[in-house]
Amino acid sequence: MSDLIDFLERMGSDSQLRFATQPGLEEALLHAGIAATARSAVLTGDQRRLESLIGVRHNVCNLINLPDEIEEG
Repeated sequence: MSDLIDFLERMGSDSQLRFATQPGLEEALLHAGIAATARSAVLTGDQRRLESLIGVRHNVCNLINLPDEIEEG
């Protein structure tokens, strides 16, 4: 599934790919060698299926913990 992760990363950083038409996106997925089930999930925007294929959990929370006081040095 690293091919799928690489493709999704590329899709997130390439505006032409992110906003590609359905046929254009399908062609890019085929060219990248993405499996049929993953292609279908990307093309339909099935987040749950993509999470399952990649093996990640849905509930992810990113936090930055800032101290109450900033130490001056």
